[in-house]
Amino acid sequence: MTTPFPFTAVVGQDDLRLALLLNAVSPMVGGVLVRGEKGTAKSTAVRALSALLPEVAVVPGCRFSCDPSSPDPGCPDGPHEPGGGTARPARMVELPVGASEDRLVGALDIERALAEGVKAFEPGLLADAHRGILYVDEVNLLHDHLVDLLLDAAAMGASYVEREGVSVRHAARFLLVGTMNPEEGELRPQLLDRFGLTVEVSASREPDQRVEVVRRRLAHDDDPDAFAARWADEEAAVRARIVAARELLPSVRLGDGALRQIAATCAAFEVDGMRADIVMARTATALAAWAGRTEVLAEDVRQAALLALPHRRRRNPFDAPGLDQDKLDETLEQFGDDDDPDTDPDGPGGGGGQPPADGPEGGDPGTAPEAGPGEESGDSRDSGESGESGESRPAGAGSGERPPVGAVEPFRTRVLSVPGIGEGAAGRRSRARTEHGRTTGARRPSGALTRLHLAATIQAAAPHQRARGRSGPGLVVRRDDLRQATREGRESNLVLFVVDASGSMAARQRMSAVKGAVLSLLLDAYQRRDKVGLVTFRGSAADVALPPTSSVDAAAVRLESLPTGGRTPLAAGLLKAHDVLRVERLRDSARRPLVVVVTDGRATGGPEPVALAGRAARLFAAGGVASVVVDCESGPVRLGLAGRLAGELGGSAVTLDELRADSIAGLVRDVQGTSRRAA
Repeated sequence: MTTPFPFTAVVGQDDLRLALLLNAVSPMVGGVLVRGEKGTAKSTAVRALSALLPEVAVVPGCRFSCDPSSPDPGCPDGPHEPGGGTARPARMVELPVGASEDRLVGALDIERALAEGVKAFEPGLLADAHRGILYVDEVNLLHDHLVDLLLDAAAMGASYVEREGVSVRHAARFLLVGTMNPEEGELRPQLLDRFGLTVEVSASREPDQRVEVVRRRLAHDDDPDAFAARWADEEAAVRARIVAARELLPSVRLGDGALRQIAATCAAFEVDGMRADIVMARTATALAAWAGRTEVLAEDVRQAALLALPHRRRRNPFDAPGLDQDKLDETLEQFGDDDDPDTDPDGPGGGGGQPPADGPEGGDPGTAPEAGPGEESGDSRDSGESGESGESRPAGAGSGERPPVGAVEPFRTRVLSVPGIGEGAAGRRSRARTEHGRTTGARRPSGALTRLHLAATIQAAAPHQRARGRSGPGLVVRRDDLRQATREGRESNLVLFVVDASGSMAARQRMSAVKGAVLSLLLDAYQRRDKVGLVTFRGSAADVALPPTSSVDAAAVRLESLPTGGRTPLAAGLLKAHDVLRVERLRDSARRPLVVVVTDGRATGGPEPVALAGRAARLFAAGGVASVVVDCESGPVRLGLAGRLAGELGGSAVTLDELRADSIAGLVRDVQGTSRRAA
């Protein structure tokens, strides 16, 4: 097995290392969410932490890591007698984003449960992670049903596996650590709140620090064992400091003054619920123990707020996480306790907010990034794309371009969905056959049985009981009798916005309303777990402002900076959107698209622009692509061009007013298409 990169060799990333160490001192802090661009040592630091954790004592032979001093009375491998156990290293279990439900919570053999009355249970990742670390890389891409299971286990400290009345329960208390790149989409709010702390990481812009990153990464790759040996003393020192802090933790006093500061800070920043107060209290206590103190100081409360509050202040996915530090200092000063002892803030083990001391090569402790150093996050598309003629220039340059305008306040939109029944990724928009949802029928299982349809199974087995020699009250069930439940739920879709940014849309008040409508639809897409894309057209060409992505906040940023002006190349916009869908269909054929065209329906520029736009629109109708036109035409005289375009697309048209959920005309209905997918 490859020798991991030492935790104390990670360069920089002070907040990341501190948050991980505080959770090692006090697992009750609640875990860490690490947000940052690619190549910033997120995964490297997390994987290195497990080597620093003290060993855990377990009951010999127990698959659920029961503590021998207080074994779980409901352990499936129990009952265990209290007594001596064996020590083993703390585990770090990785949860892949594509894992199945059975892989996470465990698998129960339904066939043996029905036929033999035996609870044959194979533990999952939650059992493996008990009393250790559960690490989820790209946690923001985790499927909703797995998120639900994680939420339940984190809240109850136990995992329940139930299959048609047959259930198994086992303890599942773990340190939850997740990493994510915000460019790929935000995290579901319920899971976001379950992380005790959050940190933002980015690559250093200091040349000397970047040089040190490269030097250590290359040294580790050339000879991992020798590199780890050079940092062995530092690793041992941090490990010993964690053990000492754990022993000191019960003696740390959280005074009334510090508690008032914590409560006042949470109230001042208007965080929801009381979990933030509890997490801040535990974090401040862990900070004091890490510093070798038995008293929580104001500086511990301040550091705890910086780690525990930023992700709890977000009201929608477009809000950037963060904390106003001037406001934080004013609150702490206002509610400070004059009776706090004048304790040395550095303490015997260094400052409460500082990770371990520098290593043998100088520089801050840290890890080289997983990706090559010097990678910059971002997108070359930000600087504009080449037009259809191949010339590099912003769309519409020299065509009366006007500066961007702000959007009006977002609103709750009516539901737009794709007709028919799909089979895409789980979400909340359109009907689909899924593993979760209401039961609609039964079928023979094609592989392992995951969802038993009990009534259909009994119906299949009942006629054969006499031939199988049934003599007792139990039902004789064979594998051929088992029936898999077919279920219907909701899927996520690809919502592709095609936005008219031409001069006909450029009136400032009108464009503000248009941007507000698109922003509202983006919020709706976020809530329904959709992927989104953004195509804009003006001047003489169309641009892909944002390729399909799960990051709706990235789409909002592109929308905010969208300039307007020039002619209206409607056909170019539709053709560009059609090309985007063609490429995306090759990547993910199961995800059905929904095209939202935001325009007044006008088409100008080039020969026969209206006829050309009609031919482009009919490509969508021929392919059965669901579409809706948001009609932005205003004024006393209306030409009805958007409605005509909707007819060519094979979709429907709604006005900006009808798009609102509280509009009388905004009743929930499916987007009409000329071709519906068979059920």
